[in-house]
Amino acid sequence: MSAGGREARKRPAFESPARLVSPVGFDPTMKRPAATLAGVVLVYLRVLAGALWLVALWLDHALLADADLKIEGITLTAEDRILVLIVVTVGMGIFLLADAVLGALILRGRNTPRVIVMIFSTLSICSAFTAWWVQEEGVHLETTLLTVAFDILILLALSSRNSAAYARRFERR
Repeated sequence: MSAGGREARKRPAFESPARLVSPVGFDPTMKRPAATLAGVVLVYLRVLAGALWLVALWLDHALLADADLKIEGITLTAEDRILVLIVVTVGMGIFLLADAVLGALILRGRNTPRVIVMIFSTLSICSAFTAWWVQEEGVHLETTLLTVAFDILILLALSSRNSAAYARRFERR
């Protein structure tokens, strides 16, 4: 078959690892691919979902009152529970801010932040699976389903060939 004088080729179902990691061409004028933009939008949606989760955590006073938090036999008081909530909020806030900064750097075409976000997404998916497998923790919309979905979609978008080529377009080979 011919398409405009060129041979139309199907991409093989299996490609050798050497071909998959082969360097892309030097092209500083490459336009941002849709996969990179979609990946960044998903990163920001993950940040938004995390922020909404934190707001819901603070607004749910029953969660604090009913929480059965024990650390090696020590029962936490209401004041201790609020302190734990503050520590969780600050820690997650730092993580969400870092995620937002990484998203901005990915949008600018940086490769290292793209790889960091993909590694984090992989670790997040693995930890959700481990919690499900070992602790028999269910996967529900209000717990891990939304984050796992975002992480899988982020991996698919940012690991695409076009996204990798865009992030590595300044590298000379």
